[in-house]
Order: sequence, then structure tokens, then C-alpha cells
Amino acid sequence: MLLPVSLLVRRADTVAVIGAALVRAAQGVGHRRIACWLGRSEATVRGWLRRFRMRAGPLREAFTALLCAVDADPALPAPAGTVVADAVAAVLAAAGAVARRWSVPPSQPGPLVVSPWLVASAVTSGRLLTSLSTVDLANTGRPW
Repeated sequence: MLLPVSLLVRRADTVAVIGAALVRAAQGVGHRRIACWLGRSEATVRGWLRRFRMRAGPLREAFTALLCAVDADPALPAPAGTVVADAVAAVLAAAGAVARRWSVPPSQPGPLVVSPWLVASAVTSGRLLTSLSTVDLANTGRPW
């Protein structure tokens, strides 16, 4: 069975909820305040943040590489001060590049809205918070 792009492997909450927690953590908000804000347990939020912090370096590298692969002239994110903030900035920058590259032309009705965290889930195959030491981005090349 395939995992919906809105979910991460072994996580009950959607990637949008987890992503919102990661953005708040990147802004310097602690896990208790984030848990209260989201209505989740402190242990759950602390686990998300701990796992993301452990993988922040490889995630930053992988999403910066994705940014450079998708955008011909990328604006690389500046250092944000913490490993979590740097990794979140890389995810947001790469997702922005994906949205710009595959946006709907103005002549067609409706914009293409791409959530940065859906992009993160899709390109990591739902493994954004897994315990793997490396980050393997999904192969999106043509099979022929």
C-alpha cells in the first residue's frame, strides 16, 4: 500500500502539522509552546524536533541540492543560526523552487499551490523523520 504524500512514515500526524512545528522550532519556539499551540503532547512534538535535529545536516544538504537541480539560478538560503533553522530554510527554498518551476501558466484557471511540507514528504518518500543517516531523494526521472 502506498503512503499518501500528506503523511510521513511512522507518524500519525500529517506532514503539514509536523512542518508547522518545525517552522516554529526554527523560529526559536520551544517544544512545550509548540505542543500547546498544536494541541499535541509534549512528548510527540519533542520526538519530531529531536529526530529532525538529528537529520538536519543531511536534510539541509539534500534540499539545497534539490534547489540547485530545480532552479537554474537559485538564491541559496543564508545561514539561519541553528541546524534546525538552516534545514527548514533549505526545505522552504527547495519547495519554492519546485512551485516556481511547475506553476500553472496564467492563461489556465487557478494557481498551483504547493505546500513546502508536501514537497518535503514527496521527495523523501515520506521519510523526512526516519532514522536513516542519509537522505535519499525520490527518483523523479523518466523511466525511459
